[in-house]
Amino acid sequence: MHTAEIIAEALIDWDVKVIFGIPGDGINSFIEALRKRQDKLRFVLTRHEEAAAFMACAYAKYTGKIGACVATSGPGAIHLLNGLYDAKLDGAPVIAITGRTYSDLMGSGYQQDINQLQLFADVTVYNNMIIAPEQAEMAVDIACRTALSQRGVSHLTIPIDIQEKKLAGDYSKHKVPGHTSDFYVKINTEPDNQLLKKAADIINLGDKVVILTGQGALNAGEQVVQISEKIKAPIVKALLGKAVVPDEHPNCLGGIGMLGTSPSVEAMDEADTLIMIGTSFPYIEYLPKPGQARGIQIDIKPERIGLRYPVEVGLVGDSNITLLKLLHLLEEKQTESVQSNFLKSKQEEMKKWNDLLLSQSNSGNSLESRNNGKKNNDSNDINKNLVKPQAIASAVSRFLDDEAIVSVDSGTNTIFAARFIKMRKGMKFSLSGTLASMGCGLPYAIAAKIAYPERQSIAFVGDGGFTMLMGEFATAVQYNLPIKVIILKNNVLGMIRWEQMAFLGNPEFGVEFSPIDFAKFAENCGGKGYKIRNPTEIEQVMKLAMTKDNEKPVIVEAYVDPFEPPMPPKMEPEFVKNIVESFAKGQPYTKRIGLTLFRNQISTSLKDVKNKVIETRNIIQKNV
Repeated sequence: MHTAEIIAEALIDWDVKVIFGIPGDGINSFIEALRKRQDKLRFVLTRHEEAAAFMACAYAKYTGKIGACVATSGPGAIHLLNGLYDAKLDGAPVIAITGRTYSDLMGSGYQQDINQLQLFADVTVYNNMIIAPEQAEMAVDIACRTALSQRGVSHLTIPIDIQEKKLAGDYSKHKVPGHTSDFYVKINTEPDNQLLKKAADIINLGDKVVILTGQGALNAGEQVVQISEKIKAPIVKALLGKAVVPDEHPNCLGGIGMLGTSPSVEAMDEADTLIMIGTSFPYIEYLPKPGQARGIQIDIKPERIGLRYPVEVGLVGDSNITLLKLLHLLEEKQTESVQSNFLKSKQEEMKKWNDLLLSQSNSGNSLESRNNGKKNNDSNDINKNLVKPQAIASAVSRFLDDEAIVSVDSGTNTIFAARFIKMRKGMKFSLSGTLASMGCGLPYAIAAKIAYPERQSIAFVGDGGFTMLMGEFATAVQYNLPIKVIILKNNVLGMIRWEQMAFLGNPEFGVEFSPIDFAKFAENCGGKGYKIRNPTEIEQVMKLAMTKDNEKPVIVEAYVDPFEPPMPPKMEPEFVKNIVESFAKGQPYTKRIGLTLFRNQISTSLKDVKNKVIETRNIIQKNV
């Protein structure tokens, strides 16, 4: 066999079922090996190598198996990097195969002569160049095993002439043929029993225990719920862990951070004990202040213990196994305990928060939004039809199947997805978590549909992120993947607009786009396109778009209010101060932005007043 064929066979031995990428003269011998084995190893042609890497990352996240991508030498390999960094930062096992210029021309400045080992050094856990067919099988075995064990990216690059070279048995004197194997043992690490006892003692003494989960707890959702219910502890979820526990579970306080909930902020502010399960949530300002709470952390990677918060006990191991052992050591909290009352108070706050979200998702049905006769002209002027992004996200949530897979892009759409798209048991959810790269939503949804053909696959994206890799919608059409792409269209980089204004106090600059007709684009690609221009159209369009009878990929282009702010869970004075400063410095659209902020505040205030009236009435009725 040739080197390229040995590599393909080795990938098959490692149960790699699909590889995403683009051919090229630097990798075509390997592509030929894939052609001969297409019944065992599926090749998916993408429109851009960055998308191929995103797809490999998403495939690994959603399946737990190795994701694979391939690119030619030079620019093809370079294009992989963003998606591979996504895999690195979110701990997804991925293998990247790249071509390299001829071995006797490397370093000479020949066409596409890039030092790819140096290029990939930072993004990988294993990085090697195959220089002989006798080395190939061993290199693939190490690459796959390392990617799985270290949850990271492996990269193999192969010069063109080496790909075509036949195995001749020219082994070195220390090389024994057949010494390597495609064997991997997943170590179900268990923490020390004494540490488990110490952790349980700390939790049992806590009066305001809070659980924070991340993607490392996705395999332990039932155990998280059991512990929460036993010790009466509220559950807060980092976004990559959104699918750990159903959003409607009574102990769930939703997300954390800028895109989190007000009850989760309050819970962290009051916590005296913090249990972190499979999370490396980076925004430490949203965690309890150091010294405020006693920290316990469960993680499969020992180097992450104590990284974000001071801990008294670190439990290194699989979340599922660790929580099962910990559960039996925990004391059940009494109904009238301080811990139980703490949970009840947060549950009451969560009801108010959900009422607020409901009012926000319905707010587009009033005021100017009822002006059905006026059409959005796609200009950058004030949008007269106030379709709220919250209403679109809420509608998506209502039309999700029980086993839906939701892939989200980065931007203001992320905040609306985090709050308004509700996860139920059995669903999957992911995005570019730590890298927070735009452009990931569509490739993620394609990978999800390839991994799970029978499941509903949704991409919830903004127009800015979608346009970065929008060509991949044609990929979905080409491979008959009936994904649903929901685009929040506002012709602006919304998150960056608000970062400029609310974080820095500067006027927006360089954030507005010329419009694209995405529904027409969908049709021209061979898919289906729908438009939502008015709140009254949401239900009807979503029903048409989300049906299983739609056998083609779908785009829903929702014309949303471009001035709807991604509000933090708690509005700090600094937020308001910076917006005022941006107005003073020349921020455009001040009247429209001010009106939107005012209405949101009034809506919140009226809701608070209503809740106070209801509380007062209930107290009076109890005492009469």
